Amino acid sequence: MSDDEGHASAAADGTTTGLEEEKKPVPTYGLVRFAELPEETKSDIIDLVTGTVERYITELDVACKTIKETLDRLYNPGWHAVVGENYGFEVSYDVDHLLYMFFNGNLGILVWKCTI
Repeated sequence: MSDDEGHASAAADGTTTGLEEEKKPVPTYGLVRFAELPEETKSDIIDLVTGTVERYITELDVACKTIKETLDRLYNPGWHAVVGENYGFEVSYDVDHLLYMFFNGNLGILVWKCTI
């Protein structure tokens, strides 16, 4: 048996040759990092945010605008939303009105209400 045949049979047996790159699974659900929301609205807001981002995953500006307008309509004006990657934040917000979560692994979603 040649070296090529041994290599092919080793790969067929499910062993790795060390050349394949190990891939980490990317979650396809929302991962809440921090939520300071009233218990009665927390799950509804998380569902709204994740559903909107799923629907507009290729148009994040539309997702952001839709989240803000929907929250303004349902829970009174003053809501803000940021959807994107690689950003930091420091915001002033009303007590019990902040949500920070991730979607699809690296897509950050920040939603807060500030009525100052």
